[in-house]
Amino acid sequence: MTNASQSSYSIEFFPPKGPKGEARLDEARARLAELGPAFFSVTFGAGGTTRSGTLKTVKRCMETTGIPAAPHLSCVEGTRESIGEFLDNYKAAGVDRIVALRGDLPEGMDRPAGEFAYANELVEFIRERHGDDFHIEVGCYPEYHPQAPSPAADVDNFVRKVKAGADSAMTQYFYNADAYFNFCDEAAAKGVDIPIVPGIMPITNFEQVSRFSAMCGADIPRWIRQKMESYGDDLESVQAFGQDLVARLCERLLAGGAPGLHFYSLNKADPTCWLWRELGLPTQDTASAANG
Repeated sequence: MTNASQSSYSIEFFPPKGPKGEARLDEARARLAELGPAFFSVTFGAGGTTRSGTLKTVKRCMETTGIPAAPHLSCVEGTRESIGEFLDNYKAAGVDRIVALRGDLPEGMDRPAGEFAYANELVEFIRERHGDDFHIEVGCYPEYHPQAPSPAADVDNFVRKVKAGADSAMTQYFYNADAYFNFCDEAAAKGVDIPIVPGIMPITNFEQVSRFSAMCGADIPRWIRQKMESYGDDLESVQAFGQDLVARLCERLLAGGAPGLHFYSLNKADPTCWLWRELGLPTQDTASAANG
């Protein structure tokens, strides 16, 4: 069993759009910073949609909270020159952790248009250019990537990223703990020994989570879907059931040895704050008390 105080807990944001989005994120980030996560991560939009905002959001995270921030970096439409420039800018800004991903492909594209086709190539490039300057996180899919030709091929793809120089991994979200443990066992059987941190998506809006899941291949078990659908417009029941469901999932993951949790906040504070406190995860206050 993993000791919760020794585990890594992190929270993800996306770059906001417009003044209202920035104000909402500022408020959420301030509250989430009080939890004392190991780091924040900031997504990187495909095709330039939010790329310019990633560095700005990362800098603001670090300047306003003092908590490390890890920008996502994707292969999509990236060149050695453009990605090298991002890396240099991040290093200059004091960033020491990168989340290296292939990235979501624009509709109609079957591989990235840039110089890197797969995340392992991006990891290799980061190591080649910057050595050990960055802790490199990579992604993985406990329920297997929807575009992988087979489950075995998807595990092999993950192994290539690890061999290329990844330090740790965070998963796509899921609601089936067995899928996570099975994936970890398969990876370990192929020699993978880096931490694989489960990605956690709180459920507050079932329609939204259903859309996300359809796009990314995350399975919503039939019993969960039927239960949620039975509540109809009863938002209070949806949220109560969703909170309890995800909290019990997290408890099982941690009890089974997961090395931490990575929360997809969707730039909202309430769902992650509730889960954090429900699970009794260490906060800034508890860490200060322990050190005092």
